Amino acid sequence: MNLNSLKPAKGSVRKVKRIGRGQGSGHGGTSTRGNKGAGQRSGNKNKRGFEGGQMPLQRRVPKHGFKNPFRKEFEVINLDRLQYYADKHTLSSIDHESLSKLGIVSKNDRIKILGRGELKSKLDVKVNAVSESAKKAIEAAGGTVNLV
Repeated sequence: MNLNSLKPAKGSVRKVKRIGRGQGSGHGGTSTRGNKGAGQRSGNKNKRGFEGGQMPLQRRVPKHGFKNPFRKEFEVINLDRLQYYADKHTLSSIDHESLSKLGIVSKNDRIKILGRGELKSKLDVKVNAVSESAKKAIEAAGGTVNLV
């Protein structure tokens, strides 16, 4: 194999369509734009979603739903996962810093503790939100809950 024998794969390179270069080219005359009408004229641009005068899809389909701009997203952690992390990494306190070091949450996440599972270890928890059942379970195990 030499550099002078290299060729692109068959069918991968196409000839450029040169329009407006006379009738003999096959793309002369109207330059592939058709006869008369806005599409043939310069400066013609249809709106995105224009369907030739038919009612466009975004207007045919009814409006639906609502996105609350003030919604606060939480990264949810249940009690059974807290117990798992406490056992695996020998943690006595759970806060944003310790969880982000372990790669469980990212830098800007808000954390909420929920009450699924059971907690056996005494943990000091500092998070953004806690459910009532989780708070009772943490305090029953001898831990404390502080909201940040």
